[in-house]
Amino acid sequence: MKKDIHPEYFTDAKITCACGHSAVMGSTQKAVFVELCSTCHPFYTGKQKLVDTAGRVERFQKRAAKKDAAATARKGKKIKKVAAKNRKKEKEESVEE
Repeated sequence: MKKDIHPEYFTDAKITCACGHSAVMGSTQKAVFVELCSTCHPFYTGKQKLVDTAGRVERFQKRAAKKDAAATARKGKKIKKVAAKNRKKEKEESVEE
């Protein structure tokens, strides 16, 4: 095994949850902050709660709506270009006759 490539291991690292519960465990970091732990996780407590603290769902929906709007705008521009080409061809054909 190579020497001096592994991080320092703390046997007395403090793990703190957002609910306030804390525990002492081993880790490569001296202090760790988590959003959920066994005392507040719905699987262990039997209580269901929605955990969307960062608004990820809303951000995704906003981003998806923006992409749809951009695609619609591109499609509209493409239709206008095709219509303009068709008008130009019709004009040229009528002039040739």
